[in-house]
Amino acid sequence: MKTPMPGTRPRIRRVRTDLLGIYLNDHLAGSTVGAGRSLFMARSHRDPPYAQPLQHLADEIAEDRASLLRIMRSLDVPKRRYKVAAAGAAEQLGRLKSNGRLYRRSPLTLVIELEFLRLGVKGKELGWRTLRALAEADGRIDEQELDGLIARAEQQVNTLEELRVRAVRDVLLTD
Repeated sequence: MKTPMPGTRPRIRRVRTDLLGIYLNDHLAGSTVGAGRSLFMARSHRDPPYAQPLQHLADEIAEDRASLLRIMRSLDVPKRRYKVAAAGAAEQLGRLKSNGRLYRRSPLTLVIELEFLRLGVKGKELGWRTLRALAEADGRIDEQELDGLIARAEQQVNTLEELRVRAVRDVLLTD
C-alpha cells in the first residue's frame, strides 16, 4: 500500500461489491461444473491408479465449493441460482460429447476430462488469489482461510497433472 504524502489523507479503497458479486457467481457456476464433473469422474474410473485420487479430488472440490458459498455469504453476495442451474445443465450436457465412440466411453475421455478439470482447478486457484488480494480492503475476507485454499488448489493441480501424464501414457502409448 502506498504511503500518503505528508499533509494528505490516505486514499481509502473499497471493494466493488457489485462487480465482486458477478465475479463470485461466475466462479460459483464454474465450481458447480467442477464438482459435478469430478464426482462423475470418480464414479466412472474405478481402476486402481485413478480411483482413490479422483475420489479424494471430488471430495475436496465439493468442500471448496462449500467454502466459496460460505465466503459469498460472509460478503453478503447473493447466489444467482440461474447461473448455478445453467452451469449444472452445461456439465450434464458435456457428458454427451462426441468421443469417437458411439456406445461406450473412449479411452481418450480420461485424458480430456483430466485436462478440463485441471483448467477448472487453476481457475479456482486464481479466484482464491483474487479474494486474497482484496483481503486488505475488506476485513470480512479471511486471509488465512484463503492461503489454505490456495495451497490446496496448487496441490490439486499437481495431482491432476500427475494423473493426466499417467493417462496420456496409458492411453496414447502402445507396446
